[in-house]
Amino acid sequence: MLNLNLPTLASSIVKSGATTMATTTTQQCYVHPVVLFSVLDHYLRRNDNQERVIGTLLGVRSEDGRVVEIRSCFAVPHFETEDQVEVDMEHHRSMFALHKKASAREQIVGWYATGSKLSKYAALIQDFYSREAAPFSAVHLVMDTDLTDGQLSIKCLQGSPIGAGAHPENCMFLPLPYELQYPDAELTALQAAVDSKDSEEGYAVLISDMEQLENSIEELKAMLQRVTAYVQGVCKGEEKPNNVVGKYLMDMLAVVPKIDSKQFSTLFQTHLQDILMVAYLTNLTRAQLNIADQLQRIV
Repeated sequence: MLNLNLPTLASSIVKSGATTMATTTTQQCYVHPVVLFSVLDHYLRRNDNQERVIGTLLGVRSEDGRVVEIRSCFAVPHFETEDQVEVDMEHHRSMFALHKKASAREQIVGWYATGSKLSKYAALIQDFYSREAAPFSAVHLVMDTDLTDGQLSIKCLQGSPIGAGAHPENCMFLPLPYELQYPDAELTALQAAVDSKDSEEGYAVLISDMEQLENSIEELKAMLQRVTAYVQGVCKGEEKPNNVVGKYLMDMLAVVPKIDSKQFSTLFQTHLQDILMVAYLTNLTRAQLNIADQLQRIV
């Protein structure tokens, strides 16, 4: 158990609008949605007399340490009083050792906390995690579970020492730019979670593969129409040309294979028939397994 005492003149403040390039090597954070869900789940499962929860952030860094990708996290039990905070470091190190066996590349990149504002112990905990994340600075993720602005907002911060003496409690937190990053495999789950808020039952029904394919084709068609309208507007002088957009369009067209439309139709139909055959065999195998299971129960 780690005991951190709060000095009388301790200072832990947030400076808004400041940049981090001159104070640390970390300049950009990418956060996976599973981290936010884990933090929220930890907060919902907290004890009745506990106002906030904390935990360890895990992820990877770029070679120069300027970019941090936060991929996962785990909860760390702690107890706060008026003059000190106790953090279960044995649990922290045991969980990190277990996590390293499953994800060897991930390392400690910082810690998280809940609440609309920083805790008075944030500077002391930041000092501990800075040693755990050495030689890089630790990232502090704060989730506003109080819904101050009517939404579940998050902030990424990093600590910077202030004052003449090197005291851990003398820390100023500076904001870090961040972006939510998710793999394509998680996009379907996230979209289903978004759709569930408009449902009266509170849940969303997953659509079939064919419906998902149809929706994807409709979205692709809408994007092509929007790009076509933009290109025609530029050619007619109605739209102002953008060099960045033109470069992206050139790169996109460069990767499109130059094949005849009839040949493309033939290849597409052949590929579609293969997919339908695989789907048919899969359903047939599933039916045979169900029949075999029912016969086994009868016997």
